[in-house]
Amino acid sequence: MALNDKQEKFAQAYILHRNATEAAKTAGYAASSAYNQGYRNLQNGEIKERIEELENTLETSVDVITEIEKQYEFAKANGHTNSAIKALELLSRIRGAKSEKEIDISPEGLDANIVDTLKILGKKKVNELIKKCGF
Repeated sequence: MALNDKQEKFAQAYILHRNATEAAKTAGYAASSAYNQGYRNLQNGEIKERIEELENTLETSVDVITEIEKQYEFAKANGHTNSAIKALELLSRIRGAKSEKEIDISPEGLDANIVDTLKILGKKKVNELIKKCGF
């Protein structure tokens, strides 16, 4: 049995979102039933097979990470803060975000994370944020 249009869209969206509810919404399922539909779709063997097939295709024919990294660098270099943040979100999804246990919450680790974030935002945006703080 072949997948219907919504199931195919779900499989493709799942590759991007890595979230069954979001993939169901993207595929056109009603927001009120997206959670249940997403769960059901992930239980369907044919859909799971299609997701694996799509993942393998991505891994062999497109270097997604390199492309997103290029988009991030372009956005960062040209002051497109929102685009840079979106690229980082996508990289995080693809690479697998660190769990809370893996995040360095020592004072030094937090400082390093703040400095990295400030670099992403750029001097102009950081100065705007500092002014909002009233320092």
